[in-house]
Amino acid sequence: MNAGWRWAAAGGVLGTAAALVAFAPAAWLASAVASATGQQVLLADARGTVWNGSAVVVLGSGPALRTSTALPGRLSWRLGLHGREVELQARLACCLNDQFRLRVEPGLGRLKLSLLPVQGAQGQWPALWLSSLGSPWNTLRLGGMVRLNSPGLSIESVQGRWAFSGQAELHLDDVSSAMASLPKLGSYRVSVDGQAQAADSAALTLSTVEGPLRLAGTGQWGGRSGSTRLRFRGQASADPGSEAALDSLLNIIGRRQGAVSILLIG
Repeated sequence: MNAGWRWAAAGGVLGTAAALVAFAPAAWLASAVASATGQQVLLADARGTVWNGSAVVVLGSGPALRTSTALPGRLSWRLGLHGREVELQARLACCLNDQFRLRVEPGLGRLKLSLLPVQGAQGQWPALWLSSLGSPWNTLRLGGMVRLNSPGLSIESVQGRWAFSGQAELHLDDVSSAMASLPKLGSYRVSVDGQAQAADSAALTLSTVEGPLRLAGTGQWGGRSGSTRLRFRGQASADPGSEAALDSLLNIIGRRQGAVSILLIG
């Protein structure tokens, strides 16, 4: 009888644990996201479960930030298992492609994140929403649209060291700023290439597609230190005839050297 009760108790514990995993409330995921982002990204009014739920995305709610922006509509997500990987499928009408998928492969001392390719852009959003993330975006108050395109990008951490593979491009279209009198500054492209150099870092390239504000630069994301530190060096300048209209902006975004503004990160 005692053995029977022990087996029954063990079965009850396992059943309860399985139920907790299967029906874990979406609020648990919201709490994890808030903690991981320092409360700069919140999943408000979370409904459903960790595995299949929805929430309102709020940007810029960190303790050091004064403004926040709730994205229109509700983010819906579904988590599923693919062998050892967990696949996240997410949709947000304003910002994420219906086919947006991110795979997470955890392991002993390692973690791999893979952004899967989709038809079209993985996501797009108004550049103005960057203002909710604090300085320098809240000063620049950018207009225009941001688009993310990728044929596939993987980031893997193995015992504190990072590995990159694949590519991605961030397109900034028809950018404007409250710090410039011109109605449009231009359009730009940021390329991320995990195969351009050492496997433990990704190369970054900033280029101008068109517009009176010329931006160019190169950098590196990651490095042999095992951190995901961003290092970037570039410059900004104005097309002839646009110098006066862009002078204040050039003073803000970098260190002036004559007509050029030097951009440094890291």
